[in-house]
Amino acid sequence: MGLYDRNYNKPGGFGSFSLFPPVIKNLLIINGAIFLLMTMMQNFVFNGVPAEQIIIHWFALMPLGYGFQIWQLITYQFLHGGFSHILFNMFALWMFGAEIENTYGSKKFLLYYLLCGIGAGLLHLFLSPVLTGGLAPTIGASGAIYGVMIAFAMFFPDRLIFLYFFIPVKAKYFIAFMVVFEFLAVDSVGSGVAHLAHLGGALVGFLFILFDKDSMVSFKQMFGASRRGYSPPRDVFQKPAFKNPFKRTEPDVEDATYSDVNEDKTDVTQEDIDKILDKISRSGYKNLTEQEKKILFEASRKM
Repeated sequence: MGLYDRNYNKPGGFGSFSLFPPVIKNLLIINGAIFLLMTMMQNFVFNGVPAEQIIIHWFALMPLGYGFQIWQLITYQFLHGGFSHILFNMFALWMFGAEIENTYGSKKFLLYYLLCGIGAGLLHLFLSPVLTGGLAPTIGASGAIYGVMIAFAMFFPDRLIFLYFFIPVKAKYFIAFMVVFEFLAVDSVGSGVAHLAHLGGALVGFLFILFDKDSMVSFKQMFGASRRGYSPPRDVFQKPAFKNPFKRTEPDVEDATYSDVNEDKTDVTQEDIDKILDKISRSGYKNLTEQEKKILFEASRKM
């Protein structure tokens, strides 16, 4: 596979991008394990109280003044109320989150995911009693996942999502519709859905990207790439322009730079390139050393 054959946007096991990056994979495992534990706990009773209810009381997001504990802002994100609930959430997490983790890197993605979940919980805690009168425990990763969906819509706005596997809709329209629907459904009573939590996760995700410098740089690059068709960064892979040997120039400032880049040539293998591309996916191009940039530059000239 050549250097230009890599898909730098879409994780599919190609190049340095993973179909199941580490945080997504571990979130799926943890959520699945906790769901199985809760399912098994339905058969146990302690002092006349079902074990499942004890877990809900201590680890679901309880209303303020009715058992709320600070750690519940994290733990409620890992509890689910039924198979369809966890199936939809985990599928959406993988579908939208894999590319965001590959874009952000694992550590930053985990921070982003948890912050969206915390923001979703806080908005629900403070506004739900006022707008809906709801005082029920809240569980589920939906708030955090709405934050992930917002990031996907911002980074990959024109990516097609196939509804029912055959109706193509651009991500920006699909996710915008989902957010508008949640807004309109806020005052629905008895739906059993924490619409405010969904909106809270989306809002925190949007604000995170808006105020995070690196996120905005990635957003601008990805947004521009989605409109043009993605190509590797120009300063990495752009081939040098042909120089006219008969044209008189001023002192060779550009020529000297060109010479510096191409000196100290070494044999570069595909494995070397793969390692550098892995580093780009983890921490971004800006963290490459000058030597690594030279290696990529040389590799691009041979393509």
